[in-house]
Amino acid sequence: MDSIIETQRSAHEEIERYEQALSEVLLQNPTAQKNITRRDRKAAEILDRIGALRKELVDFYEDLPGLRPKELELLSAPAPGEDDLAEFYVRYNKIKDFHQRNPGISSRQFITQVDELVKGDGIQSFTVEGDEEPTIIDPLDSVFSGEESHGKYLDLYLNHSQYMNLRGATRLSYLAYLEMLKSGKVERTLDLKEKSTQGYLEYVQTLYNYLLSFFERALPLVNVQAKLKEEEEKFKSDWAEGKVPGWEAESSTAKKQGNANGNGEGLWCQYCQKSYSKQTVYDAHLKSDKHKKKEQAAKSSSNHTTNGSPAPNPAASTSTYRSKLEQPARLTHLVQVLLTFPPIPEKLADTRTETERKMALTARERETELEEQEEAPPVPVDLGNDEDDDEDDEKIYNPLKLPLGFDGKPIPYWNLHGLGVTFECEICQQTMQGRRAFDKHFTEGKHLLALRALGIPSSAQRHFLNITTISDAMALADKLKREGRKSITENERAEEFEDEEGNVYDRKTYFDLKKQGLL
Repeated sequence: MDSIIETQRSAHEEIERYEQALSEVLLQNPTAQKNITRRDRKAAEILDRIGALRKELVDFYEDLPGLRPKELELLSAPAPGEDDLAEFYVRYNKIKDFHQRNPGISSRQFITQVDELVKGDGIQSFTVEGDEEPTIIDPLDSVFSGEESHGKYLDLYLNHSQYMNLRGATRLSYLAYLEMLKSGKVERTLDLKEKSTQGYLEYVQTLYNYLLSFFERALPLVNVQAKLKEEEEKFKSDWAEGKVPGWEAESSTAKKQGNANGNGEGLWCQYCQKSYSKQTVYDAHLKSDKHKKKEQAAKSSSNHTTNGSPAPNPAASTSTYRSKLEQPARLTHLVQVLLTFPPIPEKLADTRTETERKMALTARERETELEEQEEAPPVPVDLGNDEDDDEDDEKIYNPLKLPLGFDGKPIPYWNLHGLGVTFECEICQQTMQGRRAFDKHFTEGKHLLALRALGIPSSAQRHFLNITTISDAMALADKLKREGRKSITENERAEEFEDEEGNVYDRKTYFDLKKQGLL
């Protein structure tokens, strides 16, 4: 089984099988985001396998190991006097011995593995001793965070926190930060000095790594690497010419003109290697002792150039400063490319909408939504072979961005908020639709006036939450009155004892201390 021709034939067969499997996967039309991401990741895995096989085939056809001439020589006509079928029986015996040692290996086994790759979802189910229901593990849940919803949204809370900690950064809410990223910007008001800090480098590095990771995890079929490679080459040429927007190099002539004009731009001190935004600050700096010492040291060193000691080179310092800015400038440029690369702008808009929706929910509604997501069974992958293909092909109309149900369709608004459940209150004679309205009515004026009409004071009304019948309210009021009278009686009957020093104790404590000889 070591024939190079047979190896090539087997590789071609496997590629054809994988291409057929890829077409079956891409024909799937799931509606839930989780199944869409699972389909794309499955297709990307098949493409990776096809790419690896094609690379091997290229090596074989280019005959890098040098096996093809030997193979052709063995398959050619034998020399006179040799057995014509000798090589045939040698190969036949090898194939026979191979299948005797490995009886389970066949092309059918490979086809079964491909079918499992197409139809399988990777979900594992096992039963733990003592548990009634089986435990289900979906490997896709460990790939995404809860905020990402299996690749539907972006989780940029860490990046927002890093941006807010940058010196000179504009104070932005998370929604405003998402809007800024949607416009293709990573910052608004930072100057070159602030963008040269280590904090800014860590910020753009983290944002760049996250966006790349999101493409790999949620959008594996999007070829973003080719675009990044092209932009890398473009950045190198623009950086060498000093044409990168926001990172342009200032010439010494421009700096001198800026100093002379006093327009607040290009105020650069070549001795201290610092830039200043205002003319007044720059003038005050020229009078400082630190600046005078550096200026005097630079002039004295320039006077001794004849003795062999070189003078300081401002151009070399500027070159060092530019090399320090190259890495953050490169990452900033690549992040801006990723932010404008489809479908990231659409994902950012959806993330902003989802964040606004969650902000409008109460804590109880958020908990209920999380519980529903945890209890929801995994939706089987639709292979597109069912009778209802026409229904799946229709585009789901969901303008309110409501969460999807088990069938992949938006949950009705009235069902999402429990508006189909009716609650009645006998005390205030009201009928409410939904749990939210029912909980809210206990603090409304009509219900509180009805409690006062029953003789319940305002100070005790906090004990009557979720009480809706008059009989239960009167019974609870009588119980509170009895407990109040009992507490007053016990306080009146409580005996107090005073020691020689004037300390007051209750009866039990006094006799316990006296028995121990402490009094």
